Amino acid sequence: MQVDTAIIGAGAAGMMCAAHTGGRVLVVDHARAPGEKIRISGGGRCNFTNMFCSPDAFISGNPHFAKSALARYTQWDFIELVDAHGIAWHEKTLGQLFCDVSAKDIVAMLRGLMDTAGVQLHLQTSASNFAKNNELFTFDLHSDGKTQSVTARNLIIATGGKSIPKMGATGLAYDIAAQFGLPVTDTRAGLVPFTFSEGRFAGISGVATPAKVTANHTTFEEALLFTHRGLSGPAVLQASSYWKDGDPITVNLCPEMDIYTALRDQRQISGRRNLTTVLAQHLPARLVEHLSAQIDLNGNLADWSDARLQALTDTLQNWVLHPSGTEGYRTAEVTLGGIDTNALSSRSMMSNDISGLYFIGEAVDVTGWLGGYNFQWAWSSAMAAARDISAR
Repeated sequence: MQVDTAIIGAGAAGMMCAAHTGGRVLVVDHARAPGEKIRISGGGRCNFTNMFCSPDAFISGNPHFAKSALARYTQWDFIELVDAHGIAWHEKTLGQLFCDVSAKDIVAMLRGLMDTAGVQLHLQTSASNFAKNNELFTFDLHSDGKTQSVTARNLIIATGGKSIPKMGATGLAYDIAAQFGLPVTDTRAGLVPFTFSEGRFAGISGVATPAKVTANHTTFEEALLFTHRGLSGPAVLQASSYWKDGDPITVNLCPEMDIYTALRDQRQISGRRNLTTVLAQHLPARLVEHLSAQIDLNGNLADWSDARLQALTDTLQNWVLHPSGTEGYRTAEVTLGGIDTNALSSRSMMSNDISGLYFIGEAVDVTGWLGGYNFQWAWSSAMAAARDISAR
């Protein structure tokens, strides 16, 4: 089989790139259906971008690398594409945009664009033996017990990272990069729940509360969720991308109020009430009960001096915890690290040393915040490669 461009991976980045590259395009994926991560994302509604998307919301060994691609294909460009296909959407919170009906609408849009462009899509197919001979890339396709050789002028790797292996995620992109001599940074699970030993929060599993969670001087204010295994919720997932093994995290359980002033004022009118009863007006009752087993919360509110109330406030706003680890790639939404950006052109996503070899999407050492940022990176990096190929 001879094609102009071969794309390995039919996820968000691979499908977007295939739809806009032009020429004879082949897309290969070992999954039964394309865009599976799109389909399950956002509770089945796909948080397809973020209105506030900017380079500051991305983690990378080179914080400037993502700027070019994000600037040349923005969230507004993708929103325009979604609108042109009649997909209804809404903002949920913090600029996060979701489909009104189903994530399948995004998959169908990309499939339609690929069909219009005449893209060949080979599913339940694996690829191996990648090489470059003169100006052409060669590799083998394996499907239904048969092997077929492919040659292509351009090879685009869009196989993502290691997150959610039960959906078929592997480190194939890193293996291919290493085979062609491109460096790969250390990888780890990102946007992932924290775990704690001995079921520390099992007794309050299911309790959620607004919080500020800080890891390595980076703070996120959203919901925190206690689980049987540890901590989850948006604030925790965000902070996890900045956390390293052995690091503590700091939790502020009262991010939206001056709890010291509230308790002191209530002491004047409700001094005979138990402190835990009053505190449960501001925090989930089950959480207060859990805290009372670790912090002395005994006595009526009238018995608490200003100094004790201030000390309690400091404890609630600076609760230092030491996660034993994370849930790992099993539940991680993204993979941190990946193909070293020093080996790629920020404008085209092509290898600096091997003409025609591109890496896009999650496989690259660019990881966005929770809330549609990683999908936008998929769209933007895909378009950078597609436009470069079209112009060559």
